[in-house]
Amino acid sequence: MATLLLAVIYMAFIGLGLPDSLFGAAWPAIYTEYGLPFSFGSFVTVLSFFGTTISSLCSAKVINRFGTNRVTAFSTALTAVALLGMSFTGSFLPMCLCALPLGLGAGAIDTALNNYVAIHYSATQMSFLHCFYGVGISVSPYILSLVLNGDAGWRGGYRIAVLIQAVIAIVLFCSIPLWKKVHGKEGREEEAEVKALPLKEIVRIPGVKVMWGLFICSCTIECTCGSWGSTFLVEHKGLAAEKAAGIITFYYVGIAVGRFLSGVVATKLHSWTIIKIGEVIMGVALVLLCLPVSGVLPGIALFMVGLGNGPLFPNFNYLTPENFGEELSPSIIGTQMAVSSIAIMTTPVLCIVLGQMLGMGIFPIYLVVFFVLMMLAMWRARRVFGGPKSNE
Repeated sequence: MATLLLAVIYMAFIGLGLPDSLFGAAWPAIYTEYGLPFSFGSFVTVLSFFGTTISSLCSAKVINRFGTNRVTAFSTALTAVALLGMSFTGSFLPMCLCALPLGLGAGAIDTALNNYVAIHYSATQMSFLHCFYGVGISVSPYILSLVLNGDAGWRGGYRIAVLIQAVIAIVLFCSIPLWKKVHGKEGREEEAEVKALPLKEIVRIPGVKVMWGLFICSCTIECTCGSWGSTFLVEHKGLAAEKAAGIITFYYVGIAVGRFLSGVVATKLHSWTIIKIGEVIMGVALVLLCLPVSGVLPGIALFMVGLGNGPLFPNFNYLTPENFGEELSPSIIGTQMAVSSIAIMTTPVLCIVLGQMLGMGIFPIYLVVFFVLMMLAMWRARRVFGGPKSNE
């Protein structure tokens, strides 16, 4: 039963990933259809991640009341409904309105399952969890690349994603009793024993703010690439929208592969070591992305950005109980998801606004700035938390 539950959790994270890459890959086709400046995509992403921020900050109390199983099932259903609404929009404003419930559902799933796996499972399983998120975000742009030139266009891609999301939601609802049967301490009663701290107390905990910095930088790089990588390829490299959607798929594949490899080596290497290796790969990739060449190199560079950055988010999350204790981890993970959402809500917007003003050639330079900030935060984090311990 434990294996079956883990499979259900992995499936839920596929569903979490599906919407996250859908909009960015579809946006060049959407802004062309609606006759909008490409920077207007930031309104949709801001509203979506505003919803994510709100649900992340409220997650500890909601999980304590309803349990991880119910929160995950209902939130997945909410994202399916939001995607369905987006697929039927005939103008930009309704699409923006649908983005808010999409974010609310995603934030609840993210916080609930990250905390659940960080407490009850190993570093390997945490990395595999986010590997399945990588599967989800890889599927969406691939589907879009197949249907964009057809009669259904980008809406057809959205409706295929709705069907997949609906199936996942049904499985999650059917699995609600399973969560209580697997390991007695994983039931709702045990979850209620955790502390739901107010934000003002969490801020005073040593190390919390530096971990926020790491999450902000990693999520900025990940979501800026995902949201505007296709736009960069179309506007700066001169590719067709469907070809750009196909290439950006390799970026998401890189995330999935990076997280899978992280899970494989997690039994041998500590999370901090895996993080360092990922940062080296990402640094090389960003240098390649800055080179003024077209062809296959930007695709290779984006794949490597995903490969290097992919393992960082799950390993940062897995370190939360180790760094701060299991009792505090739900509240702290909730704030980590919230600051991540704030970063995702704001920093990609700044990138696309700069791109509208200065040209999308600013895209790789923008990523490098946040990579440097990540290195500074990493140096500080290692001083606060000390040397690595065993991941076992």
